[in-house]
Amino acid sequence: MNWDQVKGQWKEVKGMFKEKWGQITDDEFEKWEGKREQLAGMIQRKYGVAKEEAEKQLKDFETHCKC
Repeated sequence: MNWDQVKGQWKEVKGMFKEKWGQITDDEFEKWEGKREQLAGMIQRKYGVAKEEAEKQLKDFETHCKC
């Protein structure tokens, strides 16, 4: 699945995001609705990881998402 597909199915994949990144609140997910760069920044802040690691986690999510 590529990011355009993630954005197109945001309501469906949001639950999967919440399972993987549970520290991010519903309001935060709604605020960034499908915006990859903002989600990467949120992962960086909430989990204390580098930008490269946040991008890797999102890429892994895209690759393994069964939506």
